Amino acid sequence: MGVTTGWTMKLRRFVEARLSPEGELGLHMTVGVALMLVAIVVFHEIAEAVMGMAQITVIDLQVAHWFNQHAVPWITSCLLVVTHLHGVLGAITLATLLGWYLQRKGATYWLFTLVITMPGVMFLNLLLKYIFVRARPSFDEPLLQTALSTYSFPSGHTATSTALYGLLAAYLICQTAPGAWGKRIAIALGAFLMASLVGFSRIYLGAHYLSDVLAAMAESYGWLAICIAGVSTLRRRRHIRQTK
Repeated sequence: MGVTTGWTMKLRRFVEARLSPEGELGLHMTVGVALMLVAIVVFHEIAEAVMGMAQITVIDLQVAHWFNQHAVPWITSCLLVVTHLHGVLGAITLATLLGWYLQRKGATYWLFTLVITMPGVMFLNLLLKYIFVRARPSFDEPLLQTALSTYSFPSGHTATSTALYGLLAAYLICQTAPGAWGKRIAIALGAFLMASLVGFSRIYLGAHYLSDVLAAMAESYGWLAICIAGVSTLRRRRHIRQTK
């Protein structure tokens, strides 16, 4: 009975520590790991469906060819601008500007998060492309004339933009007043819509399938969650050591 009570107390203390907003391995790390695990499950389900040629691949083809056949010139022009602004060079430029902004604000830990998040998500995306080796969509009259030399799954443009806008949103949300939920929701929604716009541009222009974009968003959110949680843990650990 005493052993059972001892284990119960230890389990209770462990759970309380994981849910504490103050501890170095508290609520922030618990939420980060939980979000990462959810993202991994979502990515796995999409990848398994794609590789197994499930119903989603049929939807992929239908969506891709519908946009190719119903393209509107002015929309195509706008989405070409969006997609080119979020290519490799564009992503590096935007990340550099965000880094400059964070440095100006003295947000050292957020800057460090940016430094590990962006190169990390680019490398992870490239690795996944060569694991799944999925061919790009093919059309008789493609909207995007630029040669695409890499594989399709998951979308690199979507992954990097999701990480970039997600990180910016996380920083801005942390700077808002605790009770300003309307503003926080607006920031999160804005970041999601920007990443979705980039993903939509890739589908519309025929560079990627719908499942490529969905998988990229899941991949990127999972990576971003663990990066933010990891750096937050580092910051809290240093703070605790300095106050002892």
